[in-house]
Amino acid sequence: MTKPKPDLFAGAAGLATLGDWLAFAEELYGREGVALGQVATSAHDEALYLLLHALGLPLDSEAGVLGRRLTPAQAAAAKKILRRRIADHVPAAYLTHEAFLGEHRFYVDERVIIPRSYFLEILPAQLGSFVPDPGKVLRAADVCTGSGCLAILLAHHFPNARVDAIDLSPGALAVAEINVRAHKLARRVKLFQSDVFDAVAPTRYDVILSNPPYVPTCELRDLAPEFKREPQLALDGGGDGLVIIRRLLRQARDRLAPGGVVLLEVGGLRAVMQREFAALKPHWFHSADGEDCCCAIRAENF
Repeated sequence: MTKPKPDLFAGAAGLATLGDWLAFAEELYGREGVALGQVATSAHDEALYLLLHALGLPLDSEAGVLGRRLTPAQAAAAKKILRRRIADHVPAAYLTHEAFLGEHRFYVDERVIIPRSYFLEILPAQLGSFVPDPGKVLRAADVCTGSGCLAILLAHHFPNARVDAIDLSPGALAVAEINVRAHKLARRVKLFQSDVFDAVAPTRYDVILSNPPYVPTCELRDLAPEFKREPQLALDGGGDGLVIIRRLLRQARDRLAPGGVVLLEVGGLRAVMQREFAALKPHWFHSADGEDCCCAIRAENF
């Protein structure tokens, strides 16, 4: 007979303050092997975010809030959200139905991959040699838009651009519509259900951006439980991870305006990208953490 697992929260009865709950949560994160990287990179930051959310407290609360004593109802709310995160391995963003890229908040649920992208860092700081005047960009596309977060970042960065946000998943596009409306961009960001550009009318773009599925299929089974909860369609890049990227680059040749640029985020595929597409002369952007997994390809190199 299988011995029942001990209750993770058996030691929670003596917790009094928010700081007590935070320290307890950090210990559980480490002990239970909770995977990070979807919302935050440290157990402290993610657990604090979840606790503040569960208690209805501002995310920018002062440090003194840690001394706040929880009521029984608040303690129950803290326990409930931490149990779902730690015991059930549900990603934090799916529990709170929100994610942030910089100052921008997005609605998310299980129909979309949780927003995270190096383009948040690259768009405002490193595009100058490729797009000298953001005001002159009139057409842009975000391929594999998911929640619509990068299409919305494009619309903010290129204030005069119309942005086509493209995804194959109807569920993802429903979430993207929520976000486009929340950001009051429905007049400028249009949604298309399409496999890359297959169902999109011929258009020439100044900027084509994509953070596509790039995880090789064989690696999906080794992902942490939290990442396995994200839609497989948004992760699976085929046998070598490059299936969607190849299709996008083939179609980009006839979709770029003169002087246009393709911007790609490819995870751990930089080396294989560089080998296969060396003739396109990809320029690799530097990221603060050294991953350097985003590139630009000029229209003239196709």
